[in-house]
Amino acid sequence: MSEALKTVGETLIDLLEVNDVDVVFGIPGVHTVELYRGLAASNIRHVTPRHEQGAGFMADGYARVSGKPGVCLVITGPGLTNIITPMAQAYQDSVPMLVISGVNARATLGHGRGRLHELPDQRGMIATLALLSHTLHDPEDLTEVMERAFAILRSGRPGPVHIEIPTDVMGARIKAPRLRNIVRLRPRADAATINEAASLCLTAKRPVTLVGGGAVSAANDILRLAERLDAPLVTTTNARGAFARHPLSVPASPSLNAVRRLIADADLVLAFGTQMSQTDYDMHVDNGFPELDNLIRIDIDALQLTRGPKAISILSSAENAATDLLAAIGAGTRRQTEGASRAEMTRQAALAELAPKMCVEIGILDAVRDALPGAIIVGDSTQAVYAGNLYYEAGRPHGWFNAATGYGALGYGTPAAIGAAIAEPETPVVCLTGDGGLQFTLAEIGSAKDAGADVIFLVWNNDGYQEIETYMVDNGIEPEGVKPSAPDFLKIAEAYGLPSIRLTHVDELPAALQKFRQIKGPSLIEIHQTKTVGATA
Repeated sequence: MSEALKTVGETLIDLLEVNDVDVVFGIPGVHTVELYRGLAASNIRHVTPRHEQGAGFMADGYARVSGKPGVCLVITGPGLTNIITPMAQAYQDSVPMLVISGVNARATLGHGRGRLHELPDQRGMIATLALLSHTLHDPEDLTEVMERAFAILRSGRPGPVHIEIPTDVMGARIKAPRLRNIVRLRPRADAATINEAASLCLTAKRPVTLVGGGAVSAANDILRLAERLDAPLVTTTNARGAFARHPLSVPASPSLNAVRRLIADADLVLAFGTQMSQTDYDMHVDNGFPELDNLIRIDIDALQLTRGPKAISILSSAENAATDLLAAIGAGTRRQTEGASRAEMTRQAALAELAPKMCVEIGILDAVRDALPGAIIVGDSTQAVYAGNLYYEAGRPHGWFNAATGYGALGYGTPAAIGAAIAEPETPVVCLTGDGGLQFTLAEIGSAKDAGADVIFLVWNNDGYQEIETYMVDNGIEPEGVKPSAPDFLKIAEAYGLPSIRLTHVDELPAALQKFRQIKGPSLIEIHQTKTVGATA
């Protein structure tokens, strides 16, 4: 009997499927059609954006909410260059993303003969912002390369991985491989390191816990540890909602003076899964974050532990470190360090620092959360999002994320919200975007309609790039280039078949959200900063 053969493209789909991939985002082209050969017969859903940048941001939002890698299929050349921005955002925010691209036929690579979609060195270009970038020269290497990709995506600090397949390799027939799901491997610290940290925890009189986006999956164990130590829980932007409304929760940025005072006063700071980077710890670039000589830092990435403040370093997944510390500390009586009162005072002082305009914007975020319990708010770079990054308590883990951290790419919100809605189709998803940022990826509203994604696009219209205009004025610069005109977003929504409303008063927001939540598919609500009553202080 002859041995079963499949094309590389068909085998690729099998390998994705066995590794729990249920959605791929991409735009097919002549240079990738062979990768699609087995897709229709699989259980994998294909979502088509309007632009490869949209594919990448959709994969990002999907990955953050589902916990699985977001997978994209893009053509060689412009398809790959279009997705570079989402890959950079994923790299900075540690989001697992698998980008599979075409590349020209093997015999043509490096010759510069002007082939369609040719780049001088496509893999070399992308390797600077991928955890792995590999060219599949030998069709028989496909299984090994894919297993390596999933090992990287699941076992260390996540980020983007790139595999390019030459057009003459895609259709090559190979032996059907043995399919296996790649096991997730997570580092664990040695007992001596854990015991040293546990001893410091047991003697601390004013402990504080910092929790970043890399530790959200360990939230339950970290909460148990914080309760044992009576330690306030300060969450960075990507960790908001992990401890929603708990008395120890401090949903405020370490860029705020009140939070910095809490941290500076601590005699022990436990930091789980946080880069301790500028966009969370020094948002105003004032270099005011306190020097710490009592920091224990837990991270899955050894290299990351060498960056930032000096600390006792624990190389471990957040889950393993939290459970190991709990075991080492023991199940004795809960320690009393006035943690809840320290957290409450910090919450009040942090809010008091904010300008009245920001407090209004945070109130609108609270209205969204309360009108749609369990909602996910996906943001772009707009003023209300910046306010929320400084102070906002999301209602659930992964209930608040946006592009105003890390790489900071405008246009993120719309497609990322679509990805989030695809990951959790029963969950309310609200995309908070500005009139400027929305126009970066405006066409993806059509993708939301095609995909049946239940996203409410909440447009914060301030007639341009208001954040940049304010910064210019504050620094004595005559504003220029900050007033791009916007379309009538309600007419745009109508053109795509979306129900929409422009609010006359912010008090109308809860009812509008609840109304559109009952409608299948996307919808749009506009708040105008000066024309909607109550939108500004």
